[in-house]
Formats: sequence, structure tokens, C-alpha cells
Amino acid sequence: MLTSAVLVPSAPLLVPELSGDSAESAQVRATAIAAVRRLSHEAVHWVGVGVGPENAEPENAAGELWRSGVGRGQIGTFAGFGADVRTSLDADAAGEPLPSLELCALVAGWLRARTDVEITVDMHVVSAEASVNECREFGQQLRKQLDSDNRPQGLLIVADGASTLTAKAPGSFDERAAGVQSAIDDALIAGDPEALLALDPELCRSVGAQGRAAWQVLAGVFMDSSRSTTTRSVVDYSDAPFGVAYHVGTWRP
Repeated sequence: MLTSAVLVPSAPLLVPELSGDSAESAQVRATAIAAVRRLSHEAVHWVGVGVGPENAEPENAAGELWRSGVGRGQIGTFAGFGADVRTSLDADAAGEPLPSLELCALVAGWLRARTDVEITVDMHVVSAEASVNECREFGQQLRKQLDSDNRPQGLLIVADGASTLTAKAPGSFDERAAGVQSAIDDALIAGDPEALLALDPELCRSVGAQGRAAWQVLAGVFMDSSRSTTTRSVVDYSDAPFGVAYHVGTWRP
């Protein structure tokens, strides 16, 4: 049964070896770790959802809109981002590090290791090209999967907002980014699945809001006409310290 969904950034800055000790990075890191620790006290089985890179290599994408069980039993490394910090999504991971493991899976594994209990993450990576309807339908499938298990189940959404909010942002400045990000922020803060599903994939892509697909999967998880309850949303962090929007929070059914 789904207990709650925790939303965290898909950002290397969470890892001190990659981002240094800046106050901005430390604040995002601390709030994300606190959020996943709370989730770990509710459920030790997590389903993770993140977004794969655009224009993924065919052998990685395999023509699929999403891949499940990503990183299962494998070691990942942040070496491609500047430091050989190793992560895993379960306690049974072994062998040499897998250099091609997606950033969202690396972040999920790193956060898993920051909890004080043993967590297993079943990681799903959604294609950046997945449509709104495809994301919603996948989210609805996940909800059925989560609720069919009698064990408490946590959902971890690993996603970033617009990366073009300032001139020094990774994607430079795009004047449209503030409006897009405002709509994303309002939806995440309010716990509004319909507003997330209203996001335009092409516009989000153009302003570097790579988390769009993961958030629309989240919307599918929390959309069910047979349920009368309103999503309860708690916001721990919502800001863009480096011109990239990051959100940490919790949605509860």
C-alpha cells in the first residue's frame, strides 16, 4: 500500500564530493536527506521514478517509454560527474561499477544510503519523450502495483525543474522559464495532479525542465476518480539557487 511520495532533485550537487561545501548545496542536500529519512520510517520498499536523458543511446533506451528494475543488483558511480562516489539501489549490489547508470538512479541510490534502515529501491526510468497520456497511464499502473502489495510502499520521485532561469544557469537564460517553473511550483506545492498533467512537454523540454515526465507519472499515481480524498502536500524546499529549480517535498494520499 502506498504510504507517501517523496520528491527530490535529480542533481549531482546533493553529493558533497561533487558540489563542495557551498551553503546552497548544503541546504538542498539536508532537506532531501531529511525527507527520505522520514520516508524510510514509513516504508523500506520504495518505487523510484526518474527521467532518462534525451536522445538516449539505442542500447539504453531499447525503444521503450520506461524501463523497470534499473540498476537492480548493480553498483553505480558518479565518476562521470567528477568523483568516483559509488551507490546502489539495494543491499545485494555487487561487481564493478556500471558507468551508464542514469543520474536519477545514482541519486536515488545515494539517498537510500543516507537512511538509517536497509532500503530497497525498484527504479523506473521514464523516457524524456513520453507523452502526457503515457506518463499518466504508467502512473496509474504503478498505483495499482503499490496498492496490491500489503507491505508499506514508498514512492521516490527524482526530478528537476527548469535549468534556464538565470544567465548563469546550465541552459543559459530563457525568458519563458519563469512562467513554466511557476506553474510547476504551484502544482507541486498544491499537490495538484491535474495541473501537472497540463504541463506542455515541448515547452518544458525547451526550458530544460527535465523532470516533467516523472512529475506527470506522479500525477497518474495520485489520480483516481474512485478516491474522494485530496492529496496532502508538504513542501520542504522550493528554490533555484543555481538557475535550476529544485523541489523537496512529500505528497500523501
